[in-house]
Amino acid sequence: MGLTFIEGTVANNGTSRKVEFLVDSGAVYSLLPQQVWKQLKLKAKRTVTFTLADGTKIKRRVSECNFVLAGEEGHSPVILGEPGDDALLGAVTLETLGLVLNPFNRTLQPMMMRLG
Repeated sequence: MGLTFIEGTVANNGTSRKVEFLVDSGAVYSLLPQQVWKQLKLKAKRTVTFTLADGTKIKRRVSECNFVLAGEEGHSPVILGEPGDDALLGAVTLETLGLVLNPFNRTLQPMMMRLG
């Protein structure tokens, strides 16, 4: 088992930044480092309590922005990271864009979409 990093673009109101994300299918929301979300001028819409792998509970502010990954584009919620937080690509963003991680070649590919 290894770590998978994917480069993507995030944008808000005409400003965009390239970001290297750690793909974390165990994370619900994606996370942007503080420097990135401040450059995009994202504003918190709410505060959410998250549980870390060790059971620790932390509060983080959540906003939303546009993601471009593997040729797909769409809006998704995003955690506004604090100092020391790294970029994560979570399940909601992947599902919103209709993407899944292929664990064999560590690339994003289209998700089989089902209706019903």
